[in-house]
Amino acid sequence: MAARRHAGWRDDWFLGVALATCAAFWTLGGGLDARLANPLVFAATFISLFAVIIGSAFSAARHAERLAEIFGEPYGTLILTLAVTFIEVMSISAVMLHGDPNPTLVRDTLLAVVMINLNGLVGLSLLIGGLRHREQHYNLQGANAYLGVILPLAVLCVVMPGFTATTPGPTYSPAQRFALAFVCVGLYCVFLAIQTGRHRSFFVDAGEAQEPPNATPHAPDHAPPRSTGFHAAMLVAYLVPVVYLAEQFAHPVDYIIETLRLPTLIGGVAIALLVISPEGLSAARAARANHLQRAINVIFGSALSSIGLTVPIMLVLVYVLGLPISLGVEGADLVLLVLTLALSVVTFSSGRTNALQGLSHLALFIVFLLLIVED
Repeated sequence: MAARRHAGWRDDWFLGVALATCAAFWTLGGGLDARLANPLVFAATFISLFAVIIGSAFSAARHAERLAEIFGEPYGTLILTLAVTFIEVMSISAVMLHGDPNPTLVRDTLLAVVMINLNGLVGLSLLIGGLRHREQHYNLQGANAYLGVILPLAVLCVVMPGFTATTPGPTYSPAQRFALAFVCVGLYCVFLAIQTGRHRSFFVDAGEAQEPPNATPHAPDHAPPRSTGFHAAMLVAYLVPVVYLAEQFAHPVDYIIETLRLPTLIGGVAIALLVISPEGLSAARAARANHLQRAINVIFGSALSSIGLTVPIMLVLVYVLGLPISLGVEGADLVLLVLTLALSVVTFSSGRTNALQGLSHLALFIVFLLLIVED
C-alpha cells in the first residue's frame, strides 16, 4: 500500500514543472510582448507554454479518468467532458480578451476541432488499426448516434450563419445566438442521457455489450484509482496552472496573428491541439489495441462536447462582455467542412473500417493544413 501511495505521487511530478513555469512567467513575463520580436524569445515562449499546457492537460485528464472509474456513469462522462471543456473555454477566453478583438477565434477553434477530430484523429486511428488488424468493427448504432447530433450542430454553428439575412456578415443576431446556445445544450444533454442511460449498449463493443451483468470486469491497464479526494484535488491542481498559462499563451498567439499577419485560423488550431492532444493519444492507443469503439467514443465525444458545450459558453461570454463574434465559415473552408461531414457519414455506415478509409480522412486533413499555409 505504501509503495503504491508513493508511486502515485511520483506519477504527478509534472505538477512541479507546471507550477515552476507559472512562477517563471509571473516573475519574468511582465514585458513579454516587447520581447517577442526576438525569434529566440518567441520560440522559447511558445514552445515552453505549449508543452507545459499540454502536459498539464494530459495529467488533468488522467485524474479525471480515475474519478470516472470511481463514480461510474453518467458522472464519469460528465467529469471528463467538463474538464476538457474547461481547458478549451479558458484558452479561447484568454486569447479573445488579450490584444485586439478577434471575432473569428471561436469559429476558427471549432473548425479546427472538427477537422482535427473527424479527419486527423479518425484518419490516424483507422490507419493504425487497419494496418495492424486489417479490418476493425465498431457499434454502428453508436457512431450513427454521434453523427446524428454532430452534423446538425456543426452546420448550425459554422455554416448557417453565412446564409442568414438578419445581420450582415456570417453571424447571428443576439436572439439567434441564444436560440443556438439552447439547441446546443439541449441536444447535448439529451445525447448524454441516452449514452449513459437506456441506450448505453450503443456505445460499447458488441462483445462487451453481451457480457452478463455478473461477468468479471476486465483488468485495467493502469494502477487502480486512489481516493476520491486525492484525484479531485489533483485535477484542480493541474487545472489552475492551465488557467494562468493559457493567459500567457495568448501573448505569442496574438503576436502570430496581429504582428506577423498570419492567418487567424492558426490561433484556433493551436488551441484545438492543446485541448485534443490527450484524447488523441488515447484514441490512437485504443485503435492499435483493436478497441475501435473506444476510439470512436473519444474522438466523437470530443467533437460533440466542443460544439455542444464550448460554443454556448462562448456565446454567452461574448454577449456579457460585448465582444464581436463571427461564426460562419466561407470559401474553401466551407467546402472542406461539408466534405468532411459527408465523408464521415460514408466511413461510419457499415460497422467496419479499414486503412483506406483512414487515408481518405488524413488526405482531407493535409488539405486543411495546406489551406492554412496558403491563405
